[in-house]
Amino acid sequence: MPKDKQEIIDDIKAHIDKSGSPYSSWYVGISKDAYDRLFNDHKVSEKDAWWTYREASSTQIAREIDDYFINTLGTDGGPGGGAEDADTVYAYKKESYTEP
Repeated sequence: MPKDKQEIIDDIKAHIDKSGSPYSSWYVGISKDAYDRLFNDHKVSEKDAWWTYREASSTQIAREIDDYFINTLGTDGGPGGGAEDADTVYAYKKESYTEP
């Protein structure tokens, strides 16, 4: 069941903060299939990396969360990206092997 906007922001922020890395070393995006985006497109290591994702209640909410992380907290990412039905917010700590 999707969480509300603030719960998703709080969850992702807590995960990033737990990593001890600055927001600028993280990438945040949205997708309909976050698993595929993380592990196939961005080449994130499923076992040895910092990553997370949360399903939003709508594409609009997912886009608002994405915008907050990129434009307010300074994470990397492409605001306005994702397919029209993208409703999942994902985040990962960028590494030398991830894209980007």
